[in-house]
Amino acid sequence: MSQSQPYYLKGSPMAIRLNNAVGWLARHGVSLLGSAELSVRGRKSGQMQRVPVNPHTHDGTQYLVSARGHSQWVRNMRAAGRGELKVGRKVRSFTATEIPDTEKLPVLRTYLERWGWEVDQYFKGVTAKSSDEELLAAAPDHPVFRISVAANG
Repeated sequence: MSQSQPYYLKGSPMAIRLNNAVGWLARHGVSLLGSAELSVRGRKSGQMQRVPVNPHTHDGTQYLVSARGHSQWVRNMRAAGRGELKVGRKVRSFTATEIPDTEKLPVLRTYLERWGWEVDQYFKGVTAKSSDEELLAAAPDHPVFRISVAANG
């Protein structure tokens, strides 16, 4: 991949099947270790796109971290600025603000502490135990959104 292309690691056929299963479970009320189904409006189609995510809480604030990089849901979130998290019948609407790379360090470290067993493979050797410098170097490849859940969501 050339340096001009943003980092994105496409899922293997097995990973796609697993994601589909996790999304189906969340849609039907079963959250695996805090997973939820993200719905975000497609920037081109206008249709709601769904993908399983691991909402992450750091210092009382919720975040969505893209382990695979600049994925379609990330591009859609940048355009829409909002989405929904769903587990069963519980739907939480939220607004999203992408945070700059310079603010990602503590969020990425705690995200990797919590979810590293599942996502370390997408971070090209960076783990929760990596140095601050290594985490900051990886930050541009992993978009992070601060989410604010609506009062009625």
